[in-house]
Amino acid sequence: MSEQGPTIAQKFVGKLSALFVPALLNGLIDFRIAHYDRSVDPARPEYDEHVIFVFWHEYISLVLGHWGHVPLSVLVSQHRDGEWVSQIAESMGLNVVRGSSTRGGSGAIRQLKKNAKFSSIAISPDGPTGPRREMAMGPIYMAALLKMPIVPVGLGMERPKRLNTWDQFALPRPFSRCRAIFGPKIYIDRRTSKDEMEHIRGNVQNLINGLCFKAEDWATKSHSITGEQPFKRARRRNQLIFDVSKTDLEPTPLKIAKTSAA
Repeated sequence: MSEQGPTIAQKFVGKLSALFVPALLNGLIDFRIAHYDRSVDPARPEYDEHVIFVFWHEYISLVLGHWGHVPLSVLVSQHRDGEWVSQIAESMGLNVVRGSSTRGGSGAIRQLKKNAKFSSIAISPDGPTGPRREMAMGPIYMAALLKMPIVPVGLGMERPKRLNTWDQFALPRPFSRCRAIFGPKIYIDRRTSKDEMEHIRGNVQNLINGLCFKAEDWATKSHSITGEQPFKRARRRNQLIFDVSKTDLEPTPLKIAKTSAA
Protein backbone atom coordinates (compact mmCIF):
# COMPACT_ATOMS: atom_id res chain seq x y z
CA MET A 1 0.00 0.00 0.00
CA SER A 2 1.18 3.50 -0.63
CA GLU A 3 2.44 5.58 2.29
CA GLN A 4 -0.69 7.77 2.48
CA GLY A 5 -3.14 4.94 1.84
CA PRO A 6 -6.14 4.97 -0.49
CA THR A 7 -8.43 7.96 -0.64
CA ILE A 8 -12.20 7.69 -0.28
CA ALA A 9 -12.51 8.33 -4.03
CA GLN A 10 -10.09 5.50 -4.87
CA LYS A 11 -11.96 3.06 -2.61
CA PHE A 12 -15.27 4.12 -4.15
CA VAL A 13 -13.98 3.65 -7.72
CA GLY A 14 -12.66 0.21 -6.78
CA LYS A 15 -16.01 -0.94 -5.38
CA LEU A 16 -17.94 0.58 -8.27
CA SER A 17 -15.64 -1.10 -10.80
CA ALA A 18 -16.19 -4.49 -9.17
CA LEU A 19 -19.97 -4.05 -9.48
CA PHE A 20 -20.22 -2.82 -13.05
CA VAL A 21 -17.03 -3.37 -15.09
CA PRO A 22 -17.25 -7.17 -15.55
CA ALA A 23 -20.92 -6.99 -16.55
CA LEU A 24 -20.29 -4.11 -18.95
CA LEU A 25 -17.30 -5.79 -20.57
CA ASN A 26 -19.09 -9.12 -20.91
CA GLY A 27 -22.24 -7.50 -22.28
CA LEU A 28 -20.80 -4.77 -24.51
CA ILE A 29 -17.47 -6.21 -25.69
CA ASP A 30 -16.80 -9.05 -28.14
CA PHE A 31 -13.89 -10.64 -26.27
CA ARG A 32 -12.21 -13.72 -27.71
CA ILE A 33 -9.09 -15.51 -26.63
CA ALA A 34 -6.51 -17.99 -27.94
CA HIS A 35 -3.83 -20.00 -26.16
CA TYR A 36 -0.64 -21.78 -27.05
CA ASP A 37 -1.44 -23.88 -23.95
CA ARG A 38 -4.84 -23.58 -22.25
CA SER A 39 -3.48 -24.92 -18.95
CA VAL A 40 -1.75 -21.57 -18.23
CA ASP A 41 -5.02 -19.62 -18.03
CA PRO A 42 -6.24 -19.30 -14.40
CA ALA A 43 -9.76 -18.64 -15.67
CA ARG A 44 -9.98 -22.10 -17.26
CA PRO A 45 -10.60 -25.53 -15.66
CA GLU A 46 -7.44 -26.91 -17.34
CA TYR A 47 -5.24 -24.55 -15.30
CA ASP A 48 -2.53 -26.68 -13.67
CA GLU A 49 0.53 -24.55 -12.87
CA HIS A 50 1.20 -21.09 -11.46
CA VAL A 51 3.12 -18.85 -13.88
CA ILE A 52 4.29 -15.25 -14.33
CA PHE A 53 2.21 -13.36 -16.90
CA VAL A 54 3.79 -10.36 -18.62
CA PHE A 55 1.75 -7.90 -20.71
CA TRP A 56 1.99 -4.20 -21.56
CA HIS A 57 0.65 -1.67 -19.06
CA GLU A 58 -1.66 0.03 -21.58
CA TYR A 59 -3.93 -3.05 -21.66
CA ILE A 60 -4.27 -3.67 -17.92
CA SER A 61 -7.98 -2.74 -18.02
CA LEU A 62 -8.72 -5.95 -19.96
CA VAL A 63 -6.82 -8.07 -17.45
CA LEU A 64 -8.50 -6.59 -14.37
CA GLY A 65 -11.92 -6.61 -16.01
CA HIS A 66 -11.91 -10.27 -17.01
CA TRP A 67 -9.61 -12.21 -14.70
CA GLY A 68 -11.19 -11.31 -11.38
CA HIS A 69 -11.72 -13.93 -8.66
CA VAL A 70 -9.06 -16.28 -10.00
CA PRO A 71 -5.74 -17.35 -8.43
CA LEU A 72 -3.79 -14.34 -9.63
CA SER A 73 -1.54 -11.84 -7.80
CA VAL A 74 -1.05 -8.48 -9.48
CA LEU A 75 2.18 -6.54 -8.89
CA VAL A 76 1.24 -2.87 -8.57
CA SER A 77 3.80 -0.11 -8.21
CA GLN A 78 3.97 2.15 -5.18
CA HIS A 79 3.68 5.07 -7.57
CA ARG A 80 0.82 7.42 -6.60
CA ASP A 81 -1.31 6.36 -9.59
CA GLY A 82 -0.84 2.71 -8.63
CA GLU A 83 -3.37 3.11 -5.82
CA TRP A 84 -6.20 3.34 -8.37
CA VAL A 85 -5.12 0.02 -9.93
CA SER A 86 -4.65 -1.52 -6.49
CA GLN A 87 -8.16 -0.64 -5.31
CA ILE A 88 -9.78 -1.89 -8.53
CA ALA A 89 -7.78 -5.14 -8.50
CA GLU A 90 -8.60 -5.87 -4.85
CA SER A 91 -12.28 -5.15 -5.45
CA MET A 92 -12.19 -7.55 -8.41
CA GLY A 93 -11.07 -10.35 -6.09
CA LEU A 94 -7.40 -10.37 -7.11
CA ASN A 95 -4.41 -10.59 -4.80
CA VAL A 96 -2.42 -7.33 -4.84
CA VAL A 97 1.27 -6.88 -4.03
CA ARG A 98 2.65 -3.33 -3.94
CA GLY A 99 6.21 -2.64 -5.02
CA SER A 100 8.66 -3.14 -7.86
CA SER A 101 9.89 -6.36 -9.43
CA THR A 102 13.36 -4.85 -9.88
CA ARG A 103 14.22 -4.51 -6.16
CA GLY A 104 15.77 -7.87 -5.34
CA GLY A 105 15.54 -7.76 -1.53
CA SER A 106 12.29 -5.83 -1.26
CA GLY A 107 9.14 -6.77 0.59
CA ALA A 108 7.38 -7.11 -2.76
CA ILE A 109 9.68 -9.94 -3.82
CA ARG A 110 9.21 -11.71 -0.49
CA GLN A 111 5.43 -11.37 -0.71
CA LEU A 112 5.36 -12.61 -4.30
CA LYS A 113 7.41 -15.63 -3.25
CA LYS A 114 4.70 -16.43 -0.68
CA ASN A 115 1.88 -15.79 -3.15
CA ALA A 116 3.52 -18.04 -5.75
CA LYS A 117 2.47 -21.00 -3.63
CA PHE A 118 -1.21 -20.32 -4.29
CA SER A 119 -1.45 -18.05 -7.36
CA SER A 120 0.07 -16.93 -10.61
CA ILE A 121 1.67 -13.48 -10.87
CA ALA A 122 0.74 -10.70 -13.31
CA ILE A 123 3.27 -7.99 -14.18
CA SER A 124 3.23 -5.13 -16.66
CA PRO A 125 7.02 -4.96 -17.25
CA ASP A 126 7.01 -1.52 -18.90
CA GLY A 127 5.24 0.17 -15.95
CA PRO A 128 4.79 2.29 -13.99
CA THR A 129 6.35 5.07 -16.07
CA GLY A 130 7.80 3.46 -19.20
CA PRO A 131 9.33 3.58 -21.69
CA ARG A 132 6.26 2.19 -23.43
CA ARG A 133 6.55 -1.43 -24.59
CA GLU A 134 10.10 -1.81 -23.30
CA MET A 135 10.52 -4.67 -20.85
CA ALA A 136 12.39 -4.23 -17.57
CA MET A 137 14.68 -7.02 -16.34
CA GLY A 138 12.71 -7.63 -13.13
CA PRO A 139 10.35 -10.39 -14.35
CA ILE A 140 13.29 -12.33 -15.83
CA TYR A 141 15.13 -12.36 -12.50
CA MET A 142 11.88 -13.19 -10.71
CA ALA A 143 11.11 -16.16 -12.98
CA ALA A 144 14.57 -17.61 -12.28
CA LEU A 145 14.36 -16.92 -8.53
CA LEU A 146 10.86 -18.38 -8.07
CA LYS A 147 11.35 -21.20 -10.59
CA MET A 148 8.15 -20.16 -12.38
CA PRO A 149 7.72 -19.99 -16.16
CA ILE A 150 7.03 -16.68 -17.85
CA VAL A 151 3.98 -16.52 -20.13
CA PRO A 152 3.87 -13.52 -22.49
CA VAL A 153 0.39 -12.21 -23.27
CA GLY A 154 -0.61 -10.12 -26.26
CA LEU A 155 -3.76 -8.00 -26.06
CA GLY A 156 -5.54 -5.92 -28.65
CA MET A 157 -8.63 -3.74 -29.06
CA GLU A 158 -10.56 -2.51 -32.06
CA ARG A 159 -10.30 1.32 -32.28
CA PRO A 160 -9.59 1.79 -28.55
CA LYS A 161 -9.92 5.10 -26.79
CA ARG A 162 -6.32 6.17 -26.05
CA LEU A 163 -5.50 8.41 -23.11
CA ASN A 164 -2.78 11.05 -23.20
CA THR A 165 -0.45 9.08 -20.90
CA TRP A 166 3.09 7.72 -21.24
CA ASP A 167 1.71 4.29 -22.28
CA GLN A 168 -1.21 5.57 -24.41
CA PHE A 169 -3.53 3.74 -22.01
CA ALA A 170 -6.24 1.90 -23.94
CA LEU A 171 -9.95 1.71 -23.09
CA PRO A 172 -12.34 -0.47 -25.11
CA ARG A 173 -15.20 1.16 -26.97
CA PRO A 174 -18.72 -0.28 -26.58
CA PHE A 175 -19.57 -3.06 -29.06
CA SER A 176 -15.96 -3.35 -30.22
CA ARG A 177 -13.74 -6.42 -30.51
CA CYS A 178 -11.07 -7.21 -27.90
CA ARG A 179 -8.61 -10.08 -28.22
CA ALA A 180 -6.03 -11.87 -26.07
CA ILE A 181 -3.34 -14.38 -27.03
CA PHE A 182 -1.50 -16.34 -24.35
CA GLY A 183 2.00 -17.29 -25.49
CA PRO A 184 4.10 -20.34 -24.57
CA LYS A 185 5.74 -21.02 -21.23
CA ILE A 186 9.34 -19.83 -20.96
CA TYR A 187 11.48 -21.40 -18.24
CA ILE A 188 14.63 -19.67 -16.98
CA ASP A 189 17.32 -21.53 -15.05
CA ARG A 190 18.62 -19.88 -11.87
CA ARG A 191 22.19 -20.45 -13.10
CA THR A 192 21.61 -18.32 -16.20
CA SER A 193 24.26 -15.61 -16.60
CA LYS A 194 23.43 -11.88 -16.71
CA ASP A 195 24.32 -11.73 -20.41
CA GLU A 196 22.04 -14.66 -21.16
CA MET A 197 19.24 -13.09 -19.10
CA GLU A 198 19.56 -9.87 -21.10
CA HIS A 199 19.24 -11.92 -24.27
CA ILE A 200 16.14 -13.65 -22.87
CA ARG A 201 14.69 -10.28 -21.83
CA GLY A 202 15.01 -9.00 -25.39
CA ASN A 203 13.43 -12.16 -26.78
CA VAL A 204 10.48 -11.98 -24.36
CA GLN A 205 9.98 -8.29 -25.18
CA ASN A 206 9.90 -9.14 -28.89
CA LEU A 207 7.48 -11.98 -28.22
CA ILE A 208 5.06 -9.73 -26.29
CA ASN A 209 5.20 -7.20 -29.12
CA GLY A 210 4.63 -9.93 -31.70
CA LEU A 211 1.64 -11.31 -29.80
CA CYS A 212 0.25 -7.79 -29.38
CA PHE A 213 0.57 -7.18 -33.11
CA LYS A 214 -1.35 -10.42 -33.79
CA ALA A 215 -4.00 -9.58 -31.18
CA GLU A 216 -4.41 -6.01 -32.46
CA ASP A 217 -4.63 -7.23 -36.05
CA TRP A 218 -7.11 -9.92 -34.99
CA ALA A 219 -9.27 -7.33 -33.22
CA THR A 220 -9.19 -4.93 -36.16
CA LYS A 221 -9.82 -7.32 -39.06
CA SER A 222 -12.38 -10.03 -39.83
CA HIS A 223 -10.16 -13.10 -39.72
CA SER A 224 -10.12 -15.98 -37.24
CA ILE A 225 -7.35 -17.79 -35.39
CA THR A 226 -7.18 -21.54 -34.99
CA GLY A 227 -8.34 -22.49 -31.50
CA GLU A 228 -10.01 -19.16 -30.74
CA GLN A 229 -12.99 -19.13 -28.41
CA PRO A 230 -15.16 -16.69 -26.49
CA PHE A 231 -13.80 -15.75 -23.09
CA LYS A 232 -15.30 -17.89 -20.32
CA ARG A 233 -14.28 -17.92 -16.69
CA ALA A 234 -14.57 -20.95 -14.44
CA ARG A 235 -15.39 -19.49 -11.04
CA ARG A 236 -12.55 -19.98 -8.58
CA ARG A 237 -11.27 -18.50 -5.39
CA ASN A 238 -8.21 -16.26 -5.66
CA GLN A 239 -6.01 -18.93 -4.08
CA LEU A 240 -5.31 -22.42 -5.42
CA ILE A 241 -2.71 -24.86 -4.12
CA PHE A 242 -1.88 -27.73 -6.46
CA ASP A 243 -1.46 -31.09 -4.78
CA VAL A 244 -1.06 -33.22 -7.89
CA SER A 245 1.87 -33.49 -10.29
CA LYS A 246 1.37 -31.40 -13.41
CA THR A 247 1.46 -32.67 -16.95
CA ASP A 248 2.89 -30.25 -19.49
CA LEU A 249 1.00 -29.90 -22.76
CA GLU A 250 2.71 -29.32 -26.07
CA PRO A 251 2.33 -25.71 -27.28
CA THR A 252 -0.11 -25.37 -30.16
CA PRO A 253 1.11 -23.01 -32.90
CA LEU A 254 -1.32 -20.24 -33.80
CA LYS A 255 -2.36 -19.95 -37.41
CA ILE A 256 -4.46 -17.29 -39.07
CA ALA A 257 -7.26 -18.76 -41.14
CA LYS A 258 -8.47 -16.67 -44.04
CA THR A 259 -12.18 -15.97 -44.10
CA SER A 260 -14.33 -14.22 -46.58
CA ALA A 261 -15.13 -10.59 -45.86
CA ALA A 262 -18.40 -9.97 -44.08
